[in-house]
Amino acid sequence: MNWMIFSPEICCLATALVFLFLSMAPVDSRRDYIVAIALTGVAVCASLAGIHAQGELFHGTYRIDLFSQVFKSMLLMGLFLVVVISSGLNGIERRYHPEFYMLLTICTLALMMLVSAVHILTLYVALELSSYSLYILVFLRKGRDQGTSSGMKFFLIGASASATMLFGLALLYGATNAAYFRVLIEVIPGVIHQPEVILGLALALCGFFFKMAVFPFHFWAPDVYEGAAHQVAAYISTASKVAVIAVLLRMAALTGGASTHLVHFLAILAIISMTVGNLTAIAQKDLKRLLAFSSIAHAGYVLVGILCISPQGNTSAIFYALTVLLLKFTCFLVVVQVAFDGENIEIDRLAGLHRRSPIMALALMTALFGLAGIPPTIGFTGKLLIFTAAMEKGYFALVLIAMFNVVISLYYYLLVVRAAYLLEPAEGEGALAPMPGAGILAGTLVAAIVAIGIYPTPILELIRAAAMALG
Repeated sequence: MNWMIFSPEICCLATALVFLFLSMAPVDSRRDYIVAIALTGVAVCASLAGIHAQGELFHGTYRIDLFSQVFKSMLLMGLFLVVVISSGLNGIERRYHPEFYMLLTICTLALMMLVSAVHILTLYVALELSSYSLYILVFLRKGRDQGTSSGMKFFLIGASASATMLFGLALLYGATNAAYFRVLIEVIPGVIHQPEVILGLALALCGFFFKMAVFPFHFWAPDVYEGAAHQVAAYISTASKVAVIAVLLRMAALTGGASTHLVHFLAILAIISMTVGNLTAIAQKDLKRLLAFSSIAHAGYVLVGILCISPQGNTSAIFYALTVLLLKFTCFLVVVQVAFDGENIEIDRLAGLHRRSPIMALALMTALFGLAGIPPTIGFTGKLLIFTAAMEKGYFALVLIAMFNVVISLYYYLLVVRAAYLLEPAEGEGALAPMPGAGILAGTLVAAIVAIGIYPTPILELIRAAAMALG
């Protein structure tokens, strides 16, 4: 085996082992932070250097191709960005800081394995490893009551979704006698109309719908976002969603576009997720809960691209994964800066942010406009690609409903922007004291959001090639 094509995973595993040993040494938060930035930075470089690597490992159960490598690069960039905003980490007890970094890297390793898994058992084991790492990360929130309550809800719903998914995979295996994706993609189109195959696919997707916070597996998201530390919520909102989009694309590709039942099933879930997420977000006062319901709505938009089961639809879904990563992380960067004490914040606490920190207010406004799909942001380009792919397949009604939901979402995003720019700051609220480099990071993210929105061609070409590798 050529172990060099496994280098991003090896870097993550090495980082996790380093923090395993550091957890046994006297706690030094500054040391842990610097080590985490250095090691995750190396992992990002390794993934970018090997983005065109190809091959198979572990007797064909693990595939390295452009599709998986693009997603691994996004996952590691998400990990690196979350580590960067963890300099304070006031939402987690100081003695657990090494374990925080260790679990974060283990989860990222599992998610990278998830996007390369082409065998149903490898897929299931990788999903479970990532899930249990996230369960523990939620429990680490300082102030045990809130973290424990959210962690238990996350665990119980996740365990139920996992059992449902395992049953669906068992049905697929029983109906096809195949466990490798390369065999399933040849067999399933011929038996897709059999009830056990349709039911097996639907149930197998349930585990990933849970991770994606798609209706009706979305109930955990608001409480977990609110109850988890800000950095953990940022990771759940970005990196974990990226990996799930990759797996959903692989699962949908198994049908070869031959199942109208699956398309209708995904369309119904997309419509309900968009509508429930956007309508419920309007009533939220807590900023992280609002972002949670926004994530539910965006899961619906992603499903619109996935259910197209076409090169254009796959390209739009991959591009939207990058869109969610950048926009949601930018929002959480502002959350971490405004609530540097680790406590949750309500929207009203953003009052006067443009005076207290102009760059953070600009970053928040740009990210929210991107999430609403306003040009010239990356969010507009992402939605345009998804809606174009759906129109090419003839899903006009679905696009119309999605556009109506975009209009609804604009209302509550503008409420947040209004608080940051039009409300006066509370008495005694001075200028923010951002962490070192926060202003540079915020400016870089704003530039990336706008630049990719205006000129997405280089990234789109890479993503189109990745989408073709999926087929």
